[in-house]
Amino acid sequence: MQPAIHSGPNGAIAYERLAGHGPTVVFLGGLRSDMTGTKASFLRDWCTARGQAFLRFDYTGHGASEGRFEEGSIGAWAADALSVIGAVTTGRLILVGSSMGGWVMLEAALAIPDRVAALVGIAAAPDFTEELMWDSFDDDQREALARDGIVTLPNPYDPAGYPIGRALIEDGRTRLRLRRTIPLTCPARLLHGQRDAEVPWDTSLRLAERLAGEDVAVTLIKDGDHRLSREADLALLAQTLSTLGEDRP
Repeated sequence: MQPAIHSGPNGAIAYERLAGHGPTVVFLGGLRSDMTGTKASFLRDWCTARGQAFLRFDYTGHGASEGRFEEGSIGAWAADALSVIGAVTTGRLILVGSSMGGWVMLEAALAIPDRVAALVGIAAAPDFTEELMWDSFDDDQREALARDGIVTLPNPYDPAGYPIGRALIEDGRTRLRLRRTIPLTCPARLLHGQRDAEVPWDTSLRLAERLAGEDVAVTLIKDGDHRLSREADLALLAQTLSTLGEDRP
């Protein structure tokens, strides 16, 4: 796949858009992931088979897009999402957010609520910079972040670890969503594995409680891990999306 390029607010954003009927399914990936991953590729094929419009892209500092990962933040990546969505899509959207993308999903939906037909979270991780990073940092890590502006965290998906910049922590602190009502009333479906070793599954329960809408459902997969990329997990994702309706001429 040769991605198209959009000039976004933080640099060039690589993306792929497929034409089709609405709502456009927009995939928002996780921290350090890119649009060639299993779930993004599955959704591309699923939408193609249905003739449904689809968009996937790489945040700046990720994949084929410009930028340095350690300079990024939730706000910057939400701005990336809103920029490419505004430039290449029309009509209603189904935002599908995986892990960190679940937080970006909320930020984007809060900015353009009238366009959002539904939300689908896959191990959605709002507030992770505070609850899963900062709160677990030891004194040395906090001092390194203050002194150097960066701290490298171990990660099971990358032996080199993840370089976490000060901007990610400080910006995230201004966007915490699980401490008050989230004024979104569109349908929301939240999928979470109970063997998720990265994001506690009760995060999706807390998110469901905070969303203002009533049409909110949480599906827990007892043997599911963080990625939810097995064949059965992807089938569940497809089934979930198929219940959210289509726009037809």
